[in-house]
Amino acid sequence: MQDTYIGDEGKGFPLVLVHGFLGSSKMWKPQIDFFKDRFRIITPDLPGYGKSNKAKSHNSIESLSNFLFDCLEEKKIHKFHLLGHSMGGMIVQEMAKKKGDKISKLICYSTGPIGEMPGRFETVDESRENLKKNGLKSMARDIAKTWFVKREDAKYFDICIEAGMQSSMEAADNSLVAFKNWNGVDNLKNIKNETLIIWGDKDKSYNLTQAKTLEKNISNSSLVIFEGCAHNVHLEKVEKFNRTVLNFIHNE
Repeated sequence: MQDTYIGDEGKGFPLVLVHGFLGSSKMWKPQIDFFKDRFRIITPDLPGYGKSNKAKSHNSIESLSNFLFDCLEEKKIHKFHLLGHSMGGMIVQEMAKKKGDKISKLICYSTGPIGEMPGRFETVDESRENLKKNGLKSMARDIAKTWFVKREDAKYFDICIEAGMQSSMEAADNSLVAFKNWNGVDNLKNIKNETLIIWGDKDKSYNLTQAKTLEKNISNSSLVIFEGCAHNVHLEKVEKFNRTVLNFIHNE
C-alpha cells in the first residue's frame, strides 16, 4: 500500500466511498462531513489519483477491486457498506462479485455494467486519443464540464478540476483501458446484496438504459432518479443525495 492515501474519519460501521475516473477522495467532502458522525468513512484515492498519484496505477477493474479489498484487509475492516461512483461503481460491482458477503449495503451511483458505455459523450478510444493529443489539463476540464448541469458555474466544479489535475497521465490512460476491457452484465444476477442505484437524468456518461440494466438484473435493487442532475449528483443536490443514501442504509 506504499504511496497510497486512504481517508479514514469518524466512528461506527464502515462506509466505503469509491471515486471515479479523474476523481479523488476530496470530491467526497460534503459526504464525509455529513456521514462521519454516523459511520467510519473510508475514502481511498485510487492508485494514480489524488494523494495516491505517485502509486503505480492499475489497468483493469478486477485489479482495482483486489486493491481495495487489500486496503480494507490491512485496516482490519471485514464488513462494510460500499458506494461506488462512475468507474468506482464498476469497481464495487466487481467487489460484490468476488466477496459479496463482506458488503452490507451496496450503492451503485452514476454507473453501469458495461465499461465501453453506449451513449457516452465520446468513445473510450476517442478519450484516449484526446488525452494523448490535448493533455490531462484539457481532458480534466472538458470532462468535468459534463459532470454538472451548470457546467463551470457549478459550486463544486473547481474541486473536480483540482482532482483531475492531481491524476497521473498513466492512471488516466490505464483507467480508460480498464473501461474498455470490462463488462459486468453477466455477473449482475449473482449480486445478492440489497442495492441502491442512483442516476441523474442529465447524465452524459451513463444513460438510463445502463441504470435500468442494473435495476433489472440485480434482484434486490431499487433505482432512484434525480431530476435536473448530471453525473455528479452528490455535488449537485448534496443534502438530498446524502439523505437518500442514509435512508437506504437505515431502511427508513
